[in-house]
Amino acid sequence: MENQWLKVSTKAEGAELTSILLKKDNTEYLWQGDPKIWGRHAPILFPIVGRLKENRCTIDGKEYHMTQHGFARDMTFDILEESEEHILYQLTSNEDTLKHYPYRFQLRVEYILKEKSIIIKYSVKNIDDQKIYFSIGAHPGFNCPLLEGESMEDYVLEFEKEEVLDKMCLDNGLILEEKQPFLNHEKTISLTKDLFINDALIVENTASKSITLKSTKSNKSVCVTFDEFRYLGIWSKPEGAPFVCIEPWLGIADYKDKTVDFKDKAGILSLDPEEESQCSYIISIE
Repeated sequence: MENQWLKVSTKAEGAELTSILLKKDNTEYLWQGDPKIWGRHAPILFPIVGRLKENRCTIDGKEYHMTQHGFARDMTFDILEESEEHILYQLTSNEDTLKHYPYRFQLRVEYILKEKSIIIKYSVKNIDDQKIYFSIGAHPGFNCPLLEGESMEDYVLEFEKEEVLDKMCLDNGLILEEKQPFLNHEKTISLTKDLFINDALIVENTASKSITLKSTKSNKSVCVTFDEFRYLGIWSKPEGAPFVCIEPWLGIADYKDKTVDFKDKAGILSLDPEEESQCSYIISIE
């Protein structure tokens, strides 16, 4: 997709966003998926967000296995529509998905280019004859730093509003019951490698509807608007890596010390037969 400001690329594998290039100065904003560090760009998380305990869950008394963040990111989507500033992908349940997840669904992912923004829309439709349960989330990684001569420590994450937030803590990808204080009437998070030493930062029900990754040395920034999402994850490699992921989620990983049926997972969504759920977020180059 392309307009006078941006050139944006996606691929059918995982319906994944793969490039956000600012044409004015040729700056690439999206992480380019170096497999030696992290081989993805902006995977779609479906039908789970995060990790299941022992990579398995129980649905209607039967055990199913799914790896972290679900299978959609590793499947090839069909292209339903395509134009200069728009593309629509679709993934439909099949024999392979039913082995891991016993529900019939239709997942659509749509990218719309509008000035210096990309609108990303998710749609999940229940095409089963029973209620289905799912989570969905985004995982875009942004280059940090964006310019040569800068480092991650030259960047901050800035919420739209001052926040009073606790963060969820992870142990081997599973959520611990006890939360830790994180922000106290603050809106800015300074970026350091140590910030991610214990995995992703996860917060819930923020007052802000957007967060901006911005350089303190240049005018470079990228904003993610996530007003339809309950949870927000922020992640980079704990050993340090030149990217930061800003992740709007509807759903979270399993709790380490709780074992519940899939239908009772924290943040789980449900749809009746023929019902459809939609959500969207926006990436804006500022």
